[in-house]
Amino acid sequence: MFKNKTLLITGGTGSFGNAVLNRFLNTNVKEIRIFSRDEKKQDTMRHRLMSPKVKFYIGDVRDKRSVDNAMRDVDFVFHAAALKQVPSCEFFPLEAVYTNIIGTQNVLDSALDFGVKRVIVLSTDKAVYPINAMGISKAMMEKVMQAKARSLGTNTESIFCGTRYGNVMASRGSVIPLLVDQIKSGKELTLTDPSMTRFMMTLEDAVDLVIYAFQHGNNGDVFVQKAPACTIEVLALALLELYDSTSEIRIIGTRHGEKLFETLVNREEMARATDMGNYFRISADNRGLNYETYFTEGETKVSAIEDYNSHNTTRLDVEGTKKLLLKLDTIREDTKS
Repeated sequence: MFKNKTLLITGGTGSFGNAVLNRFLNTNVKEIRIFSRDEKKQDTMRHRLMSPKVKFYIGDVRDKRSVDNAMRDVDFVFHAAALKQVPSCEFFPLEAVYTNIIGTQNVLDSALDFGVKRVIVLSTDKAVYPINAMGISKAMMEKVMQAKARSLGTNTESIFCGTRYGNVMASRGSVIPLLVDQIKSGKELTLTDPSMTRFMMTLEDAVDLVIYAFQHGNNGDVFVQKAPACTIEVLALALLELYDSTSEIRIIGTRHGEKLFETLVNREEMARATDMGNYFRISADNRGLNYETYFTEGETKVSAIEDYNSHNTTRLDVEGTKKLLLKLDTIREDTKS
């Protein structure tokens, strides 16, 4: 479906954008457009790739005019531009609103203006039962996408859908690079709560999920990949063994805005989700605005369903976590494994 097509990646200089580039660069896709506000990273990518297939656009999703400039003649969009750091969004919540919510609206409006066939927005497990500004803004991003998809009706050639995934291992700003740096520096490993669990996915898994959504998505769908999880303590012990390190572990306590576990699909969504094997498809809630029925009719099966979270998914032990970590090129190179 990507043959001779033009693909736009917003936030394309990030970890996900680089992973998508690696997947598509040597395929028969016609053009890949990288859209971001980071000129230094764009310049680094340009010199590293030296590919006429990759085009670079400086801009910000907050400015629809700059989005329009990159959107012309595009077939498909991966919308990955976002503010993702929990502490940063806690201190500057309006910035998360401008980028994650209004920025998404700008991308979807621009895609409609230029007749883009499919847009996939990337969300996070923190959008489910959100307790921090980043998760709240991502939850609203999903609602914006679904509302826009609902407004298109049935006779449309444009498809807007989303993906939701957990911790992407070794992505920028995540816990694994932090712990690896601490190990290499001979420092103690700082853990918040040893029993805290997180889903574990590779960047390749994240790209697979987005491509699956492209191939199977209907308007308003959100796709979730089933993923294993481990405790933060198990993750630290696995890294210590892989790096043959004797660094101590110090518990510093839960940071503001952190959860004990993450949820990928809530109970209400599980009631209407379709099990696709390795994935869940969560169809959009297309009830109308007749609020009166909500007082007299409920969903009886919701009460009997569990959500899908990092406490009740497949739990990895130290050996299983080491095996998963060795899928990362940097850790294989560091440990010569």
